[in-house]
Order: sequence, then structure tokens, then C-alpha cells
Amino acid sequence: MAKVLVAGEALIDVVRRQNGSVEAHVGGSPLNVAVGLARLGHDTELATHIAGDPYGALIVEHLSRDSVQLTAGSDTAARTSTAQATLAQDGSASYEFAIDWRLEQHLSADFGHLHTGSIAAVLQPGAIQVEQAIRTAREHATISFDPNARPSLMGDPHDARAQIEQLIGLSDVVKASDEDIAWLYGEQASLDAVLNLWGQLGPSLAVVTRGPSGARVHLSRTGEFADVPGASVNVVDTVGAGDSFQAGLVSGLLDAGLLGGPDARAALRSATLQDVLPAAERAIACSAITVSRAGANPPRRDELPA
Repeated sequence: MAKVLVAGEALIDVVRRQNGSVEAHVGGSPLNVAVGLARLGHDTELATHIAGDPYGALIVEHLSRDSVQLTAGSDTAARTSTAQATLAQDGSASYEFAIDWRLEQHLSADFGHLHTGSIAAVLQPGAIQVEQAIRTAREHATISFDPNARPSLMGDPHDARAQIEQLIGLSDVVKASDEDIAWLYGEQASLDAVLNLWGQLGPSLAVVTRGPSGARVHLSRTGEFADVPGASVNVVDTVGAGDSFQAGLVSGLLDAGLLGGPDARAALRSATLQDVLPAAERAIACSAITVSRAGANPPRRDELPA
């Protein structure tokens, strides 16, 4: 099974709930994806930028519990980044960030798949380093990307869209939420039109999540669309839901031999909807389990439906 490298931010979420309680949790979208993949049984490494401070120690401990390897040189930051997450009554979260992002460490070529996205894809100086890492990795690995828009950090959506579309063009799989698309392209943007555009840029598979309504799947080669229904679940909060979906999607595609190296890239390019829909269904299941419990707590493989 192909080793997975996740490149992106790891931070501490300081969560403020409606009842006034304040909690500190390890977070960061790429970190959550790495943990989600490890819990689903995949050999996973995280390349990130943290410090040797108490918050950094919390992150290292968190990763070690799920056997996520930390790329050498990931602990050279001056301070570990933080995000203030405020939860609304419906469980949705809004964020404020204090982040320094760089990807300066040497990345070996011993992985078959690279995932990145979120803040790491647009926040300089690390964003250009992420793009360079993707270009190098494409020779031996497949690529997945999640824009995971954070408007308070990403500035003007027009500027962010240019960088995001550049990375979409280098990816094999792109996943986004309907909220990401609304921010990047406007509230009136057609999801199908955006997915068609992304398919023309390069990826073989594009998926958009729609909260409780499930997900929309698009195959670039055939132009086909398919809807995957959401799961009925009692929502505790939505923290980490999209990251769990991403981990489940990548996991299912890895298991199907549609990610994991140049041969898998060729297989994904010729895949049918029937080939990719089981991965989307796994993604829905992972996300549903995560929203049913507090925080970014993705499932293990034995928690998934048979």
C-alpha cells in the first residue's frame, strides 16, 4: 500500500463554545487529514511547521498516538500556530488565525500520494514551497488537494482563486465544499459549472460536499456527475467534518488502486463512476461519524459500516 505524505499546517484550536467554556485542541486541516488516514490504516507522514514549545509538544503527542510520522525538520518554527474557533448554536465554526507557515524541510520520494490544501496552499512563504513540492512529487506520486477556504486568512477571493486554480491544475483529485465554491466564485456560482472548469484544468476527479445533502462527484474524462446522499446523524459539531471526508475519499481511492503513483494516476484517468463512488461513500461515512461527536475526531476503519 502506498505511503501518504500530507503537507500543511498543524496548529492549536482554541475552541470557544456558546456556554462560555474554552478548550485547546490539536488542529489544522492537513493534520486532521493525516490523522484520519492513519486511523483508516494508511502509512501516513505529516510535513508541517511547528515549534518546540508546549503547543508543539501537544501536536507531536497527538500525532504519535495514531502513528503519524513527522517529517524531519517540521519543528523549526519560532512558535506553534494557533486558531481561535467560535462555535455557533448549530455547531458551525468561525475562525481567527495566528499562523506562520513554511515548508522548508527536505521531502524524500518514498511516498506514493501527496495531499495538501487549506491555509498551506495560499499563505506565503510556505505556499510557493508547497507548489514546488507538488511539482516535484508528481513524477512519482498522485496528488489530492482541498482548497478549504479560510476567508479571514486568504484575503481577496480573486487573488486566492488564481493560486488555488494553479494547484487544482497540478492535482489528480480535488475536493471542496459548496461554501468554498461560493466564496471563491460568488454565491450564485453553479456547482456543476465550477466542477466542469476544474476538470478542464487537470484533475481526473472533482468532488464538492454539500453538508447534510451529501456530495456531488464529477469525472473529467466523461463529463459525468453523480450525487452521493448524506447520512442522517445527530450533529454535535462540524469541526473536522470536511477533513474526515477528505481522508475517507483518499483512503477509498487508495484501496481501489486509483491513487498511489503513476500507474494509479492512469487508472484514475480511465475510471468510471462505479469505480469512484465507493470512495465517496466512505468519505460520507467518515464525515457522518465525525460530526456525531465533539471536535475533529475521525473514525477508525473498524468504525465504518461494513
